[in-house]
Amino acid sequence: MLEKNGKEMPYASFNKFTSHQFLKILRTESNSTLSAYKENDRERKHRFWQRDPLAVEMDSKRKVEQKLEYIHLNPLQEQWNLVSRPEAYKWSSSKFYESGIDEFAILTDYRERF
Repeated sequence: MLEKNGKEMPYASFNKFTSHQFLKILRTESNSTLSAYKENDRERKHRFWQRDPLAVEMDSKRKVEQKLEYIHLNPLQEQWNLVSRPEAYKWSSSKFYESGIDEFAILTDYRERF
């Protein structure tokens, strides 16, 4: 896990875990797609996540809620206009926070951490 100011950064574990999962799936199910993620790097052969030096540490409940609200409202934006309510967007966690229903069986309520 990456560290910043002596604190572990959870996004590093998420990126590492999901990258390994993507690699495993693509090798078995769609090897031709794997070339799109090829890297000319000594450290890694493939890259699934964009490097982001401006990553924001989620170190307060207020900051998490601000980012979550932005994510939940994004499908409603004029340029996307995908749904009329945040919880109607299938790939959003908004329905989980509104009803407690976790259709994905992977969600964790951020309020349990603050």
